[in-house]
Amino acid sequence: MSTRTSISGLTDEEAQEFHTYYMQGLVGFTAVAVVAHILVWMWKPWF
Repeated sequence: MSTRTSISGLTDEEAQEFHTYYMQGLVGFTAVAVVAHILVWMWKPWF
């Protein structure tokens, strides 16, 4: 078993894997939000 030295208790490899999935989720969420804003703006422009 590897030594856990970080505050989170994750190894460096686990932290990198978590970061990869977190960033993919963030990019996906942002893309959905941008598309939703564009669709709403096309429906009812707010300026």
